[in-house]
Amino acid sequence: MPANRPLIPLERIERAIHVIREQKVLLDADLAALYEVETKVLVQAVKRNRERFPNDFMFQLTPAEFTNLRSQIATSSQWGGRRYPPFAFTEQGVAMLSSVLRSKRAVQVNVEIMRAFVRLRQLLSSHADLERKIKAREEKYDARFKIVFEAIRELMAPPEVPPKKGRIGFGPPETSPPE
Repeated sequence: MPANRPLIPLERIERAIHVIREQKVLLDADLAALYEVETKVLVQAVKRNRERFPNDFMFQLTPAEFTNLRSQIATSSQWGGRRYPPFAFTEQGVAMLSSVLRSKRAVQVNVEIMRAFVRLRQLLSSHADLERKIKAREEKYDARFKIVFEAIRELMAPPEVPPKKGRIGFGPPETSPPE
């Protein structure tokens, strides 16, 4: 493999990063797929070395967080059959995983993951810089440009989560509350 070609596409890693409890994390199943090991092997290695993973490196999702995450991802086949909520690894937890898994691939994958985290920080930083510049311009110009600045802010805002759809299929007719 050429030295300049990444082992895993950066976009694949970035898609696997979630924000949970206001932290950017990777889930155990996603990491296992990247490392090309079974999820249970990864979890067992972590449990054998629990002292290396304090709560700011790794935490287990609550059942509510797990349910919410599944509904956001909109695919249950990846998570089907799990008896417990997944573990979430912060950037520091991912770095610690390479010492626990002790494989050449784990080290290479961790390098790629660290690059993805750095890239995300750079993107967030540039987004904050853009927000500051817009605010400065907004204060400088009069009300005629207010609508332009509002439109730019709308474009910068994260997409809204669509409302949940109603049930599909047959069932008893819905009844109205008595009046």
